[in-house]
Amino acid sequence: MSGLLALLDDVAAIAKVASASIDDIAAQATKAGAKAAGAVIDDAAVTPKYVHGFQAARELPIVFKIARASVFNKLVILLPIAMLLSQFAPWVIPYFLLLGGLYLCFEGAEKVYHWLIPHDDLSDIDPETTPLDDTHLEEQRVKGAIKTDFILSAEIMTIILANIDPGSAWYFDAAVLGVAALAITIAVYGSVALIVKADDVGLFMAKSGRLSGTRAVGRAVVKGMPTFLVVLTTIGTAAMIWVGGNILVHALGQIVWHGPYDLIHAVAVAAANALPVAQGFVEWLVTAVLDGIVGLSVGLLIIPVVGLFAGKKDSAH
Repeated sequence: MSGLLALLDDVAAIAKVASASIDDIAAQATKAGAKAAGAVIDDAAVTPKYVHGFQAARELPIVFKIARASVFNKLVILLPIAMLLSQFAPWVIPYFLLLGGLYLCFEGAEKVYHWLIPHDDLSDIDPETTPLDDTHLEEQRVKGAIKTDFILSAEIMTIILANIDPGSAWYFDAAVLGVAALAITIAVYGSVALIVKADDVGLFMAKSGRLSGTRAVGRAVVKGMPTFLVVLTTIGTAAMIWVGGNILVHALGQIVWHGPYDLIHAVAVAAANALPVAQGFVEWLVTAVLDGIVGLSVGLLIIPVVGLFAGKKDSAH
């Protein structure tokens, strides 16, 4: 009997340790995943455009294809690469963060440039003007979405890895990275699925609702979705620029130059001290604004460089 009780005590102790480990993994995944907010918001803002122009019956299957590829990219390709780098070449991670920050700044600044100076974007395929059959067009759209997702996923995974508390075992880091990546993918593509079907749901409510209030809500959803998508895109762009600038500042500090980080931190602290009622919020806001200014400035500087290389590539063809 005493042996059975001892065994039960051991099982309870193991379960307690396992439960604590799961809680730690979840907490670390939440904390590290939150740092990737800019790339995550942009991922959710960008993806709906890939189902634009298709029949309603094909919208969710397309989203599912992209989501499935995103899980594969994160868990099968990027997670092992991230763990190998963290174990054998951790000094490389800040450079990957730097490249990712430059990419986010460029993407965000390019969208701002498009808004300020509208011009044709030849990379987008319009199903109404491009003479492709639906199957071929869907394949091209999905390939383009998966390519974009891979780049954003690489940045998300790098940001998560860089924000895991140091000193933990490699398998703990791998679990945090996997949980955060899976949770982010579900959140992003679950949100995308809701967004792309919201107008259909609204239309159904407007036409088939038994109550006048239901029909009014449906009409409001249908009318409000274009504005909502514009707002979502704007938020995603601002988040990209802010997070890209923040990554650049921190990566430069880790690699070679602490000046920008020290300056931004000093200005933010001074502003927070001037408004003691909301010090934490003021410090965060000032830091975010200054990081955004850095991100937008760097992104705008990169645009002509990328345009120059793109022009050379086109002329070569």
